[in-house]
Amino acid sequence: MLEPQSRTLDLMDVELSADLFLPMNAKGLVIFVHGSGSGRTSLGNRHVAQALAREGLGTLLFDLLTETEQRLDNLTRELRFDITLLGSRLVEVIDWIGQDVELHSLRIGLFGASTGAAAALLAAAERPDRVHAVVSRGGRTDLATVVLPRVKAPTLQIVGAQDPLVFGLNFQSSHVLRCEQRLEVVAGATHLFEEAGTLGEVARLAGEWFEKYLQMELVTL
Repeated sequence: MLEPQSRTLDLMDVELSADLFLPMNAKGLVIFVHGSGSGRTSLGNRHVAQALAREGLGTLLFDLLTETEQRLDNLTRELRFDITLLGSRLVEVIDWIGQDVELHSLRIGLFGASTGAAAALLAAAERPDRVHAVVSRGGRTDLATVVLPRVKAPTLQIVGAQDPLVFGLNFQSSHVLRCEQRLEVVAGATHLFEEAGTLGEVARLAGEWFEKYLQMELVTL
């Protein structure tokens, strides 16, 4: 199994902890954006990240909040729904990657879970030249409704068949998005995809989406 590299993301006003899985000759880089109350150690996200890494995609998992901010959020739950803060922080991470000698040449995809999906879509709208694909897993994409028409990156929404609330929200988002898009429903899955085989299906769908859009050659005129 590929072992992660520990990284510190030195952003404008904060430092964030990150784990990087980087296969040889990586086909692209997928940044994971965790959901409310979670972090880079999310078992669901790490399961998918390792599956993508086995297919030759680099994956970066990082904490959206500092330790101090996370303690505050654990008490108040106020930061996990601050999509503006989370999205702008993700934009900073994308810009940081653009300056990293090892990573800057890789095409970027975003994998967002729950509220992290809204942050991913906000960042995709803000950095259309850098973000080439977005995947949402059980995502609150409705929280990014204002920016959805500006998203250019091909977007895949994955939702559990036993998660009717989020399915309805994703269905509404699919009518606001103007980019290439698809809505996939995983049979038997609830919101967290804890049922046997459901995360594997998420990894398969996400892997196919990212491989399609992160490996496309840039056209040189």
